[in-house]
Amino acid sequence: MTILGVALLALCTLVGVFLGDLLGILLNVKANVGGVGIAMMLLIAARIWLVRHDRLGHATKLGVEFWASMYIPIVVAMAAQQNVVAAVSGGPIVIIAAVGSVLLCFAATALLGRIGRRPAQDSADIEHAGAVIAGDAEAPSPMQPTTTIRR
Repeated sequence: MTILGVALLALCTLVGVFLGDLLGILLNVKANVGGVGIAMMLLIAARIWLVRHDRLGHATKLGVEFWASMYIPIVVAMAAQQNVVAAVSGGPIVIIAAVGSVLLCFAATALLGRIGRRPAQDSADIEHAGAVIAGDAEAPSPMQPTTTIRR
């Protein structure tokens, strides 16, 4: 049901904006600091939790996935309303937080890239498939045995 996806999105947005305002107060910045991003992470976490605990029916899952995919344009629209000038005038902590978050994202991307590598044995198959596609090698036909016979 799409309505449950809307309800989950609204709840995550409200909690995220509240936490962003609270973070702004703690950092002595007169702006919402990361509320939209927090809401997006809450939506992702809530969806994963619901799937793992089998609380998401098929129709509800479709509604949640629809609103999760629609969230990016909503994030852009909401972020356009934030007062960036007030946040930057709050002090250097905003610049430090921005640079730190970008560096953290780069590190996480590198870590995930290293963890997600395929084993070396797959690379030989991939190279052979590339050679077959390029026409440099013959593909074994279903009628031929895969072993080669030397004459």
